[in-house]
Amino acid sequence: MIPTHQNVHNRFKLNGFSMDKDDLCRVAYVFIKEGEPFEQPVGDFILDWFSNNPYLEMKTSGTTGEPKIIKISKKAMINSALATGDYFGLKPGDKALHCLPVEYVAGKMMLIRGFILGLELDFVAPNSNPLHRNTKKYDFAAMVPMQAQHSLNHLHQIKKIIIGGAKVNQPLINDLMPIKSEIYETYGMTETITHIAAKRIGEKNFQILPNVMISTDDRSCLVLHAPKISDEVITTNDIVEIVDSEHFNWIGRYDNVINSGGIKLFPEQIEEKLISKINQRFYITAKDDQELGQKIVLVVEGEPFEINEDIFSALGKYEKPKEIIFKPEFKTTATGKIIREF
Repeated sequence: MIPTHQNVHNRFKLNGFSMDKDDLCRVAYVFIKEGEPFEQPVGDFILDWFSNNPYLEMKTSGTTGEPKIIKISKKAMINSALATGDYFGLKPGDKALHCLPVEYVAGKMMLIRGFILGLELDFVAPNSNPLHRNTKKYDFAAMVPMQAQHSLNHLHQIKKIIIGGAKVNQPLINDLMPIKSEIYETYGMTETITHIAAKRIGEKNFQILPNVMISTDDRSCLVLHAPKISDEVITTNDIVEIVDSEHFNWIGRYDNVINSGGIKLFPEQIEEKLISKINQRFYITAKDDQELGQKIVLVVEGEPFEINEDIFSALGKYEKPKEIIFKPEFKTTATGKIIREF
């Protein structure tokens, strides 16, 4: 049978119960009327998924601007689920943990993967420690970095884990490396229907999923040709280095590039050098400067404190902050990405 948004795989289970389309719609009404706050969006999504509309409306994360609503084809979402299944070797009957908010694309796609691939999904509240008091073994799960960080002692319960929604920083990579599970960092966005590339934790380069072609534009930003998930070519604002037809190395966001005295600087690379030296959350940005054009600024979350200049010793000549600003609390997107602003 060709998968469609009206079909549910006969091996699909939700929280231990086999369910078809009619069962899921009944559950949806219960979630909407009587469910916990995190369950109500699941009910809305299920009814939207099985409606006759060929597309879903999706909210972008708002990392670099105001969140917006876009329309995504249900057929494209099915193709994305199949590509994930192929890449990670998922098969009917595999047990998967669903711990992401369903308001956003990653949480929706976990349900769609279950419907289409025949997974046995355990759906839990999307909190920071989704494996708390859960000793069950799973074949697959998707998490954001914060969840992975808080679940380090339990991740061995899951055979394959994908982490996305925000960059996986080096300290978390160091914590994840000894864990025997297969753990991947993913690359993607709402417009690509969650991830279109992945890499094992500790590796440098992302590998694209099936049926995706990559190139760059004149800014060195990634351009995606993925006809099974988008009728249009997707031009990103992510500066990359293409290694070959299947691999690329992510450098940083074009939106964040700083031109200081004619030197192009990537905040994400500077942050990686500082992340083990500053305990509070922080980010690198720029201010206009009469002499340099732009000057490097370090923004730190919390009350002001004295920062030892020695922490900047690993930075290049042009990378050292010319100013330090403290903000009481950072704004973040729903997936935990810091919104860079003064």
